Parts: sequence; C-alpha cells; structure tokens
Amino acid sequence: MYAIIVTGGKQYKVSEGDQIKVEKLDVEPGKEVTFDNVIAISDNNTLKVAGDLASAKVSATVVEQGRAKKVVVYKYKRKTGYHKKNGHRQPFTLVKIDKIQM
Repeated sequence: MYAIIVTGGKQYKVSEGDQIKVEKLDVEPGKEVTFDNVIAISDNNTLKVAGDLASAKVSATVVEQGRAKKVVVYKYKRKTGYHKKNGHRQPFTLVKIDKIQM
C-alpha cells in the first residue's frame, strides 16, 4: 500500500515505515504531523485518486530537523574581473510515515 502526498510544493510516494526528507516544517522532533493533501492511494491492484479521497490522511512522526549538504553557487562574468562565490544549505525535515488512512 502506498500514497502520493503533496507538501512543500513537491509530490512524494510514501509507504508505511518510510523515512523521507521534506521541505522544512515548523514542528519539533518527536511530534506528529498529518498530511491532508493526498493525491492518490494504491491498495494492492486498485488505485483511488483525489476525487475519492476527501477524508484521506497520512500520519507521520518528525525524526529530525536538519540542513542538506552545501551547494556552491559561483557567479562569473568574463573579461570584467567579476566573480562571486556563495554557498547554500537547504533546511529539511526528516519524517517517518506511520499510518495511511483512507
């Protein structure tokens, strides 16, 4: 059984027991979070889509808050001596999927 949820403008295919990194949520580690925006749920061979899932929810527990590896952003313009180096670390929330409810 799996579900497709939307959070942070992205879609994730999740099953019970999965751990996924989502865009930062303002929830402390150990707390429970519920994803209400469920696009589809598959149970063995049947697929139910958004119209049939008005009350579908996915419950998860926050494992940790963190930041991803550094991405180097380097800007350069030739012949002018212009160059600029920046780094960026995107914050994320690691959640463990506990239950998929239809």
